[in-house]
Amino acid sequence: MSSERILVFAKAPEPGRVKTRLIPALGPQGAALLYRAMMRHCLGTAFSALPGGVELWCAPDISHPFFAECGARWDLPLREQPSGDIGERMSEAMRRALGEAGSALIFGSDVPTITGTDVRGALAALASGCDAVFVPTEDGGYGLIGLARHDPVLFEGIAWSTPSVMEQTRERLSELGWRWRELPARWDVDRPQDVERLAGDVRLSHLLADATSSPASRRS
Repeated sequence: MSSERILVFAKAPEPGRVKTRLIPALGPQGAALLYRAMMRHCLGTAFSALPGGVELWCAPDISHPFFAECGARWDLPLREQPSGDIGERMSEAMRRALGEAGSALIFGSDVPTITGTDVRGALAALASGCDAVFVPTEDGGYGLIGLARHDPVLFEGIAWSTPSVMEQTRERLSELGWRWRELPARWDVDRPQDVERLAGDVRLSHLLADATSSPASRRS
């Protein structure tokens, strides 16, 4: 087992419960199909960077068949996400992972623009002595966090899902006296206009195939 971990956060891909802000563009089924495609892409990226060190952290639990499919395809363990808001869930997951490994990353499918090079760069930053590493997003948040140590303060008092997430996180890092690195910012897929941007990306446009071609993706 690797001394490094990648924790991929995922939700059960139920129509109407994932990527809800994309429903005006794709419909509930189409948004869920895109979520599945982005999750597979995310897992492929993680596995290419760290074979044997990837875990799928599932919400609300591990029972959805999609999780079993992913676990079998990449031969990775399934974990149930802790309770709480996203900050509380990431904090507790990091605490558990760092009890077994020297460093850990968390990211999910919302930022398919994160590359294997980004992931390997994040792992290298932690191996070189950084306490934390991030891939910021263009909207002011971050799409990947990596830690070599844990302190719940890093996740406290953050206005999650707002443009101030990364700036508030920098404040926490400074308060803690940690050394951190930020990799190049990436864009996420969270709004209808992001679907258009995804369609225009030669490397990623294939992720829309199921969401836009299947009869199940019709708006409703």
